[in-house]
Parts: sequence; structure tokens; C-alpha cells
Amino acid sequence: MAAVCAINNRARIILDNGAFKIQGEPTEAALKVFAEKLGRYSSAGSQFNHRANPMAFAEHLSQELDEVATLEFSSERKAMSTIIRNYQGIGNNTVLLKGAPEKIINTCSSITTSSGEQQSLVDDHKKELIEKVKTTSSQGYRVLGIAIATDGGNMTDITKENSREVLTDSSKYSHLESNCSFLGYVCIQDPVRPEVRQSIEECKFSGINVIMITGDSKETAVAIAKQLDIISEDSDASNCCFTGAEFEEFSVAQKKQILSSKSGKVFSRVEPRHKRELVKLLIDLGEIVAMTGDGVNDAPALKQAHIGIAMGITGTEVAKQASDMVLADDNFATIVKAVEEGRSIYSNMKAFIRYLISSNIGEVASIFFTAMLGIPEGFNSVQLLWVNLVTDGPPATALGFNPPDKDIMRKPPRRNDDNLISNWVFFRYMVIGIYVGLATVGIFVYWYTSAVTADGHTLVTLHQLSTWSECPNWKDFKVNNFVEGMDFSDNPCNYFVDGKVKASTLSLSVLVVIEMLNALNAISEDNSLLTMTPFVNPYLILAIFGSISLHYMIVYVPFFNKIFSITNLDMHEWIMVFAFSFPVIIVDEILKFFGRMRNNQELAARLKQE
Repeated sequence: MAAVCAINNRARIILDNGAFKIQGEPTEAALKVFAEKLGRYSSAGSQFNHRANPMAFAEHLSQELDEVATLEFSSERKAMSTIIRNYQGIGNNTVLLKGAPEKIINTCSSITTSSGEQQSLVDDHKKELIEKVKTTSSQGYRVLGIAIATDGGNMTDITKENSREVLTDSSKYSHLESNCSFLGYVCIQDPVRPEVRQSIEECKFSGINVIMITGDSKETAVAIAKQLDIISEDSDASNCCFTGAEFEEFSVAQKKQILSSKSGKVFSRVEPRHKRELVKLLIDLGEIVAMTGDGVNDAPALKQAHIGIAMGITGTEVAKQASDMVLADDNFATIVKAVEEGRSIYSNMKAFIRYLISSNIGEVASIFFTAMLGIPEGFNSVQLLWVNLVTDGPPATALGFNPPDKDIMRKPPRRNDDNLISNWVFFRYMVIGIYVGLATVGIFVYWYTSAVTADGHTLVTLHQLSTWSECPNWKDFKVNNFVEGMDFSDNPCNYFVDGKVKASTLSLSVLVVIEMLNALNAISEDNSLLTMTPFVNPYLILAIFGSISLHYMIVYVPFFNKIFSITNLDMHEWIMVFAFSFPVIIVDEILKFFGRMRNNQELAARLKQE
């Protein structure tokens, strides 16, 4: 057993800074380690120092051996064999064979007992052995059959000189590898990483269907799939678990019907052509397909999938070059994290757009309501340019640093033809934008018609404000001289032109504050600010502080007062500004509540369908 596992093997165990590391396929490396462990119990076990030479027993077994040829592993025949000479002093060829246990058992003509005797292996014994293998596989073990032909089996005539000619046709390998003696089977357990089951759960909630494709036996694949909850414990394996050969027998319509189900699927004993066909069928069904792989044979499927994902540690260079992504840690959970990061980036892009569009809709709405009511203009062009180019910039940039929403992996995936702005999103833009317009115009009107402030300005009616252009025809209209250096005695109508400085300042301040609050709303698309507080994005808090500081500068520095045609505000007026601005939080919280309801309904319907 140790000889087959160690010599019929291309992996190596090395020491790197005092740690054991593998080179080559992990399965072969496991067999190599198994052989070295067996070496401890051999007669020469005491002479092996694995800290000095990790492959000491393998080298001991290989002494004086002459390797003739190797029939490399292929996914079609699921076996690998090595032809050697001088094994245990035998001058003729000896065949060392390993592979899929049912394949090895069926091709063997005899079995080697524990005493070293060879007995004929009849069909009844083969069926019994295969049943034992299935029982072991159902416990989640990867099982490999081990066999040997000390008499050379069907490869007695192969030499180094004629091996290239004789072994050219790989279709003859199955025949050449038959007529061996079965030694036993090796069980390998690749423990499920604890984080993977949770990642599978996240995939289910996020609408990502996980399909398990493996070259292992059906029993092993089903056992592991149940451990990972890819399929449930009470699932009928006949409806969701297929070997590559079984799936191949179905018609195209039947295959699509199987794959269209959103429940988990398991495909075992799969060959490269099966993987490629699965990818093609899923693409035909309109799915976005991500395919993982590590071997040369996986390259066609990796290339065909929308997203090919190669293993960075165990993957071949061919697989890496054919893929779009390379996993540095070969961990499925990393793929799920990448999906979450991608969704977060898209969500932050939407937050950036939502913030700017709703704010700009608000400015347009403000101008529209001003024109509709016929009141004096609340903003001039310099003020609007300042807001758009300076005040809005830092918060909009900081929204790119938002963390992922807490429920981002509970939302369904986007279709590749989804619009960036859906009807619901557009409705939200309009509601927020309209409120921004109403608030900025509202405080302007409120100051003229109802606000009792310390400056002692004259209150007018809404009708007077909306017909201010007819002011020269009004009789007995008088205005208090509430602005220093400005006399309204001779021309009271100037109250609606030069006298609107305070009202314009209030309106501009509402626009700035309301956009800062709107930036807080954009932290999460659907989660409340009570759930995802502003502190999750300190960059946004810093950006808002910077924008408010810039606004304070132009409000309280006399030089900028003249440039922007505004004046300073007292505490009472700032309370007015906040009173008109804060409701944007409440409005967006209501919209987010309905958004969460929509998401929960979609999630419930999706889980019910699965």
C-alpha cells in the first residue's frame, strides 16, 4: 500500500522554515503523507527522520527501482498507474495502480490478502467490496482504490524504449491497467471549513444557487453536500444528485428542467465535457454563471462561464490564465465575500447617484416652485454654483466609503439587464427632491409671512409676496428699516429685492443642511439610521463637518457675505433652518420602511420557491 501511494505519485512534501508544505495535488500529497506514516511501522521505521527528510520512507522504497513509464491520471478513466522494475527484487515489470475504487475493483482479477496471498476476485466479491466503499463514501470520505500487479499484468512487455510508441493511444489505458490485484482502499477526509456552511446559507438568502460539481463518488458528494446544507438532510438524492453519466442520458429539455429548479444540486463523477455542458445550459437559462476550478481540464468551463474562478494555491497555470478571478486562499467563503464586496460597491455607487440626483432635483424643484408661486428668487447663480461645486462634493465622495448594508446578502441578485434607476428608485428621488424644493421655498415664504425674528422685519401676506411685482401700485405699503445701511422709506418695494438677503440666507442654509442630512440618509439604501448609524462611515461625518464649516465661513465672514449676497444668522434662525431641514430624515425613513417591506416580500417568495 505504501509503495503504490508513494511511488505512483507526483506530489512532494517539503520543509519550509520548519513547516511541512506540499507541492502538487492535495490528494496525492495526502497519499504521500499516508505512506510516510506507514513507514513508521515498517522494520526500518526507526531510521527515518522526517524532520530532516519528509519523504524518507518514499525514498527508501524507491531505492534501486527503475521507473519505466507513467500513465497519467485522466478524468475519463479516473485512474493513474506507474510501471516500475526491480520492485522487491522482481526483474519484470510491476504495475502500481490507484484511482476511483469502483473502477479499480472492477478491473482487478485478484485480491491480495493481509498475509500477502493472492485470491481470485469474483463478481460477488467485487459487489461486496463496492458496497463497502459506498458505505464509507456516504460518511463523507474521499475513497481511492489501490492495486498492484507484481507480474506486470497487461503491461509486461512495455519498456522504456517502446513506451512512447505503445502508450500513444490513451484509449487503450483502461485495458492495460486491468488484470491487477486489489490491495485495499484509502479513505481521505477533507474536513469542511467551518465558515463555508455559513457562506452557503448566505448564498441561499442572497438568491445565489450553489451547485456542487466533483469527481468524487456520488455517496461522498451527497454526504458533503448535506454537511454544507447545499441539499437538505431529507432531500431525495434521485431528484437533485446525479453522476455525469446519469445526467448525460437526459434530453436537453430534461436537463434544463433539472437546472431551472432553485434548490441545490450535486453532480459527481463529472468529466470536463460535463462541466462545460452544465455551464452552457445555465447560460441558456439566463443565469449568470460563476465556475470554480483548479485543473487543466477545468479551463474550457472556466473560460465559458461569465466568471471563471481559479484556485490560487492548488490551481494550475492553465486554469489561472483561463479564469477571471484567482482565489488566493482557495476558500469558497472568499467568493461569497467578493460577492458582498461587489454588491457594496454597486450600492455605494447608487448612494452617490441618489444623493446627487435627489439634491439636484431639489434645486430644480425650488426654482420651479418659486416661479409657480411668483415669489422673489431665493437663490442666485453664485449660491447654486457654490452648493454644487463645493458644499456637495465632500459628502458625495465620502459615500463611496459606506460599509455594506446589513441585509445586503439578503437581497436578490441583479439581472444583467437591470436598470440602475428603477421605478421605485426614481419615485424615491422625486419624493426627496420635491421635499427639498418645498423646504427651501417654504422657509423663504415663512420668513416673509410669519417669522417673528429679532431683526424686526415687516411681515406680508402670501398674496402680497406672490404679487410683489405689482408693489408700486400698492397704497400705504410701508416697510421697517430692519437692515443696517438700507432705507426702505423712499422705495418700500425694494424690500422684495435688496431686502430678501435674510430670506435667501435662510433658504440657502436649508438647502445646505438638508443635503447634509440627505447624505446621512444615503448611508444605507433601506436600513434605518437607527440600525446603521452615521458612525459606520467616519469619512462621511468628517465630510459633512467640512461642508458645514465652509457654509459657516460664507455666512459669518463679511467678505464672503458680499460675494454671495447673504448675511449672518442668529440662534433662533438656525433653529428655523433645522426645523425645515430635519423632516427629510423622517420622509426617507418612511420610504426605507416600505423598501424593507418590498425586500422581505421578495425574500419570502424566493425562499418559498426554493
